Amino acid sequence: MKNLLVLLLLFFTLLHVNAQNWGLVWSDEFNGTTIDAGNWKFETGGGGWGNNELEYYTNRTENARIDKGNLQIIARKESYGGSNYTSARIKTQGLKNWTYGKIEARIKLPASKGIWPAFWMLGESISQISWPHCGEIDIMEHVNTAPSTNATIHWDNNGHAQYGGDTACNVLNYHTYGIEWDSKAIKWTLDGKKYWDANIANGINSTSEFHQPFFILLNMAVGGRWPGNPDGTTIFPDTMFVDYVRVYQLVTGVSTPLLTSFSATIFPNPSNGNSILQMDTPVSGEYAIRIFNSIGQQVVQQKIRVMENESVQENLEVQQLPGGLYHVLIENNGLQYGLKLLRE
Repeated sequence: MKNLLVLLLLFFTLLHVNAQNWGLVWSDEFNGTTIDAGNWKFETGGGGWGNNELEYYTNRTENARIDKGNLQIIARKESYGGSNYTSARIKTQGLKNWTYGKIEARIKLPASKGIWPAFWMLGESISQISWPHCGEIDIMEHVNTAPSTNATIHWDNNGHAQYGGDTACNVLNYHTYGIEWDSKAIKWTLDGKKYWDANIANGINSTSEFHQPFFILLNMAVGGRWPGNPDGTTIFPDTMFVDYVRVYQLVTGVSTPLLTSFSATIFPNPSNGNSILQMDTPVSGEYAIRIFNSIGQQVVQQKIRVMENESVQENLEVQQLPGGLYHVLIENNGLQYGLKLLRE
């Protein structure tokens, strides 16, 4: 399913030139066999985690593992470490952090009484200045069986302050939960569509926390102040499936072109060596194909000659490129078309 989505997803939509252009700077696709210790640390222990939670977070494969291209975080009803439930909580703290960007994850959630999964961020400064002074961005939280997902920020404004909203969502299906975060605002998205935002411009309402580095967390709590306790309807074990986590930042030096009437696809995509560009073109002439990496550097340039209304297949010169996400731009006399190419 992941590969099909990448194949079908066009990088460029009907946008104005010089609109925001996001380049992938980090991702975990969870395609390996174990959780990557270069990306994630486990937080372990019980004690409620400041929310009266009931679980003991472990680093066992019974509670967190990679399977079939997904990170699985599994909540279990069992006696462990003085708690009656177990689960997992992982974070990029001390390994990866970002100030601003587009942060997304494709996730399928459980919906059961007393279950509280989350995809969120904390300020990297938490070890020095504690919460809420470090700031918190909750990209996705879900409680119990609610048909919605929640978006919230927490910060210090002469005491704990928070602001947030929600939107309708069937969390039992895969959805892409995300934020677009810059110096002016944090905008929450569900499957690419904005549904909430928060003004953080110029430190308004003492929101200076949100102009500092943040790290990512994924966890699934059992119980707590918000969802309450599990009951007889709660399903155990139950699993939070994370297909991927991706972080993008603004790319400079690459304009976002206008989508035009001709079409193009790349296959296979993702590619492990060879890729073919297929084009159906209404206009004859010489077409330039330029490929950019995630920071906007041009890494490939090639040209092809096309006759009017001709369908062509062209080998892309990508064998030498390292793994990552690339932007493919096709141009002819002002006509422009863009695609994503994922190199494995």
